[in-house]
Amino acid sequence: MIWQVPKIWEDGDVWILGGGPSVVQQFEIPEDVVKGVMEGTSHPSVYSSYMKSIHDKHVIGINVAYLIGDWIDMVFFGDVGFLLKHLNGLARFPGLKVSCHPQADKYNWIKYVPRDNHHPRGISDHPGRASWNGNSGAAAISVAANAGAKRIILLGFDMKLSDQKKQHWHTLYGKKEKKPGKPVHLPFDRHLRGFGEIAKDAKRRGIEIINCCPDSAITQFPKCTLKELLNV
Repeated sequence: MIWQVPKIWEDGDVWILGGGPSVVQQFEIPEDVVKGVMEGTSHPSVYSSYMKSIHDKHVIGINVAYLIGDWIDMVFFGDVGFLLKHLNGLARFPGLKVSCHPQADKYNWIKYVPRDNHHPRGISDHPGRASWNGNSGAAAISVAANAGAKRIILLGFDMKLSDQKKQHWHTLYGKKEKKPGKPVHLPFDRHLRGFGEIAKDAKRRGIEIINCCPDSAITQFPKCTLKELLNV
């Protein structure tokens, strides 16, 4: 059944936690802790204690970000591969489970928000739709906006490799990291295409979007560090 996104965060801030490697930098998570998660010897929940500054915020975790902690309000995903791999974990997650992939409609515990085929890029005005924009993080902006967000903060929206050639703050997608110098088919060009339309729609709707990743490849929004944003 299609979910009509309610105004649960009317005029509030919504933080969207993506998968970019800058997440661990912004929260100043020690290298040994990050190494444990990247090598699979530690669970992503070890990051939680370093993220106390957003525990009381409205947070949407993209894909595996839901594993960090129960304080995350919503997990959003648009990829069927992620759904099938994490089906049991998603079922146990106490927060909202929301997806724009049609396979999600098979599960009554997942809120299904179909992709807006009439407005594939940007922010969907329809509370029961999400503009896909080619990736789950950008699609979640529609959900945040239609939930009433006045300000949306993007975390981990790097859209590029880190200096260490890492694509994510984890290795939980079952794909081995490519060695530097070897051909890599990266999705960033495709992922970046929708942000121009997202910026236009956000301006039209009076929604402020802040990119909390100073080195992000996304150029349409003001950038800052987490410390600057929280004034700490």
